[in-house]
Amino acid sequence: MLNNITDCEEEEGGPNSTGDVNPRESSPFIYSSAAGDVEKKNLQYDGKNMALFEEEMDTSPMVSSLLSSLANYSNLPTGSKEHEEAENNEEGARPSKKPVTAPQLGTLMGVYLPCIQNIFGVILFLRMTWMVGIGGVLGSFVIVFMCCSTTMLTAISMSAIATNGVVPAGGSYYMISRSLGPEFGGAVGICFYLGTTFAGAMYILGCIEILLIYIVPQAAVFKIEGLEGAEAEAALLNNMRVYGTIVLSLMALVVFVGVKYVNKLALVFLACVILSIVAVYAGIIKTAIDPPVFPVCLLGNRTLVSKGYDVCAKVIEIDNETVTTKLWRSFCDSESLNATCDEYFNNNNVTEIQGIPGVTSGILAENLFGNYLEKGVILEKRGIVSDVDPDSPVTSSNRYVLADITSFFTLLVGIYFPSVTGIMAGSNRSGDLRDAQKSIPIGTIAAITTTSAVYMSCVVLFGACIEGVVLRDKFGEGVSGNLVIGTLAWPSPWVIVFGSFFSTCGAGLQSLTGAPRLLQAIARDGIIPFLRVFGHGKANGEPTWALLLTASICEIGIIIASLDAVAPILSMFFLMCYMFVNLACALQTLLRTPNWRPRFKFYHWALSFLGMSLCLSLMFICSWYYAIVAMCIATCIYKYIEFCGAEKEWGDGIRGISLSAARFALMRLEEGPPHTKNWRPQLLVLVSVDAEQNVEQPRLLSLTNQLKAGKGLTIVGTTVQGTFLDNYAEAQRADQSLRKLMETEKVKGFSQVVTSNLRDGTSHLIQVGGLGGLKHNTVMVSWPRNWKQPEYHQHFRNFIEVVRETTVASLALLVPKNISSYPSNGERFTEGHIDVWWIVHDGGMLMLLPFLLRQHKVWRKCKIRIFTVAQMDDNSIQMKKDLITFLYHLRISAEVEVVEMLEGDISAYTYEKTLIMEQRSQILKQMHLTKNEKEREIQSITDSSRGSIRRKNPPTLCVQHCAEEGTSMAEKTEAEVQLVHSKNASTPTSPTSPPSSATWTDSKGKNLLAVSPESGKDLFNMKPEWEHLNQSDLRRMHTAVRLNEVIMKKSKEAKLVLLNMPGPPKNRVGNENYMEFLEVLTEGLNRVLLVRGGGREVITIYS
Repeated sequence: MLNNITDCEEEEGGPNSTGDVNPRESSPFIYSSAAGDVEKKNLQYDGKNMALFEEEMDTSPMVSSLLSSLANYSNLPTGSKEHEEAENNEEGARPSKKPVTAPQLGTLMGVYLPCIQNIFGVILFLRMTWMVGIGGVLGSFVIVFMCCSTTMLTAISMSAIATNGVVPAGGSYYMISRSLGPEFGGAVGICFYLGTTFAGAMYILGCIEILLIYIVPQAAVFKIEGLEGAEAEAALLNNMRVYGTIVLSLMALVVFVGVKYVNKLALVFLACVILSIVAVYAGIIKTAIDPPVFPVCLLGNRTLVSKGYDVCAKVIEIDNETVTTKLWRSFCDSESLNATCDEYFNNNNVTEIQGIPGVTSGILAENLFGNYLEKGVILEKRGIVSDVDPDSPVTSSNRYVLADITSFFTLLVGIYFPSVTGIMAGSNRSGDLRDAQKSIPIGTIAAITTTSAVYMSCVVLFGACIEGVVLRDKFGEGVSGNLVIGTLAWPSPWVIVFGSFFSTCGAGLQSLTGAPRLLQAIARDGIIPFLRVFGHGKANGEPTWALLLTASICEIGIIIASLDAVAPILSMFFLMCYMFVNLACALQTLLRTPNWRPRFKFYHWALSFLGMSLCLSLMFICSWYYAIVAMCIATCIYKYIEFCGAEKEWGDGIRGISLSAARFALMRLEEGPPHTKNWRPQLLVLVSVDAEQNVEQPRLLSLTNQLKAGKGLTIVGTTVQGTFLDNYAEAQRADQSLRKLMETEKVKGFSQVVTSNLRDGTSHLIQVGGLGGLKHNTVMVSWPRNWKQPEYHQHFRNFIEVVRETTVASLALLVPKNISSYPSNGERFTEGHIDVWWIVHDGGMLMLLPFLLRQHKVWRKCKIRIFTVAQMDDNSIQMKKDLITFLYHLRISAEVEVVEMLEGDISAYTYEKTLIMEQRSQILKQMHLTKNEKEREIQSITDSSRGSIRRKNPPTLCVQHCAEEGTSMAEKTEAEVQLVHSKNASTPTSPTSPPSSATWTDSKGKNLLAVSPESGKDLFNMKPEWEHLNQSDLRRMHTAVRLNEVIMKKSKEAKLVLLNMPGPPKNRVGNENYMEFLEVLTEGLNRVLLVRGGGREVITIYS
């Protein structure tokens, strides 16, 4: 036994192992290649302890042979198992493939440090001090706390999902798609991709801002010197665009040529970030001991641009002589002391304050509250009074430090939030982790805790150390063009400048490396068809096309050129991604799916919902219009995947929601029948299939689509003859055929196949179709074609039984006749009528059906006409008025006509039709022939009767009854004779026909039926044969003939005729007669829909 296990282990890990190839299971152990290995060896179990399970060996391998594989199973860093399967299927087994080394990264190197590197970024260095100055310490602390709380709650949810089983490389996209399904996964995956791409643009813009403003301002292509206002702003943005495009191209080239060098330099970039933060804290500590000298010059309470003065004074004493300074020349028209100067300059003194007074200075109280500014407003120091004329315009504004944008609380949220993103870095590397289920929660939460502590402490410490006007000075114009956070750093501002420059370069490279791989993962999943081209790349798997698309989208952010404008865009996409991570965790927790068993236990659905609510709130706080755009993009992608994408079954939570909602709705439906206002036809469509399991009446589903317009319940059922065990494959083929036809005809519903004989199968479908309160209330079945032919007798008997069963079950019944002539969904009627012949009240079905049909584009231009029949004692004028009023209350537009049917004599044609019908029925009862003889004889009678009806000159047929059934002609009363003599305008005469004769005999030679050669005699001589007719059948036939004449006269050209369907006979003796009545009733009409109500009102005049 041990040798067997060893062999299995060796083969399981061999190079030819293809992994999970069965689509029914996602497990790598069941239905795997090991099953085949065990199958080869199952003979070894013969006669041993496991002989009882011999039959299971082909599908379920022994546990003993798979324990080693199960224990050593690891997620591969190359991607999810589905991608591996696709490669194996496309390229085949590759024996020369290098063995994959086991991942070795731990929590510190695999999760914690990557998260630290991704979270700390450009916003901390370029905008954090400005945010504290504008929003105040309290406002900024609220913003930081909200954003950090959001990421912490998201990290808790993400940890629960990431520890619920093995998470292959793919990060948030993989988690969301496998938790919420391909639609949500694809939509959020694209949003996450766009967020990462715009993050790359933001990092590049930050890199260029540091380069052009703080390192080499003279490198600007568009010179800013001497420009003011909008011109200076435009020149700066153009410089950002030019240099941003150059840097983007260089970074894309680096990623394309050598992505491995980017990964190796990651630690260098991380060291720059950590060194810069340490320098800031060191500088803060130093301010308590020896504050640095960073003077800021104020005129009155207005901050002056440092490059506009050499000495912070109006005049200076040199050799006992008062000399004007550069500042004087900036505000006056000459250097002389009696020059004409700016009014504000004359009225206010110049003062110099310390830009960094230090932690112990008490400046925190001044910076506690916000100071939001309009664009172009001069930065002013609080607490200093200035002499200013409110009516005089501001002059020499270029000498002051101005606000470059209008600031408000929500803008600060949008700009700051990108500085807390990057929490997915650990989960994105899950394929490289030694123990992902342990490392991801610990590393991610520790990283968020660390960064949150840094951010919150920075808010307080910046407010306690730096002067407010310096904090609000975004570009350091008042402190000699220094980076504001750099003024605080120790030992030199250049530590921060170069550290932030290299960290933003590294972050940009990381974004351009990660985003294409995310897009490639989405493309390889195949859920978004138009992205499949981006799943391909170089021979080593590098995503070339995805990198090209990423660089193109990134260029959009570069063209925007403003860091403050790009930051809210990527905030939207990241917030949407985080929102769905929280939603996925909450749903899985609430649904309590059996597979939801995360190792991380410190989660709760309420925390996930709080995180989701925070994400949604922050989206609209940041920018409501960006939020709407991001949601529209996600919705469009969701709908695209839903309608055009590949169908994937990943056991997602949305399916669990659907099941829970369906169960809840079904339980509600059980509470009682629907109100009349809510009634709509819930159809059970009974179709038949041929020997190839193809549907014989596809137009039935076309009519279903036109009647339903995609609404309500539709069940398409059929019966496969035979037993379930013997005909399971045929039943599956029939089910696939039904589904395919339903998809073609755009019928939304369910298919159901029963394996039994025709009668029982149809009965089972009618009885057990549907579930709970979601059951069919209407059955649609096609008129049995060729029902008079012997081989189709079983079909028409089954049809009549369906009519009886629907009547007993109080189900409505729709029977389309000549279904092949009904229009397809692609046809359009440009004119015509839908005629309704309302003879008996059926609950309003005849009123509702044409209204529903006209909702479909096929019948939309047809008009409804409603005919009703008036009897001898009815007031037809009043009936018409009442019907018009009734239709008005029903809100149905239709023409109304009352047809008067006077009591007339029964025509000879009616007698003849009844006679032939009864003769056929009698013959079928009395003949005792062999099967082949019986079919031949019945066919003869059918042909004879058809010719008789067609010519309306039936031969004289006389059934020879036994003596007790025979009656004497002399016994007939004169009144009965007179009934036949009565004249009727519509009664056809019977012309003579050629002589013919035939004799029917049974096996004993008894003469059963004689066809008289005296077929030329007139109607009066045929009266004795008519006297034997069943009077009930005669009256029914008379009604059918008269109604058919009236309907043909009025509705021959109608596109569709709806007609009350008479009920079946109570006993089964008159089944054939019933079919004949219906045949006569609808004779000559092209499209007829016979309708039987279900015994309840289905339409109401009330609202």
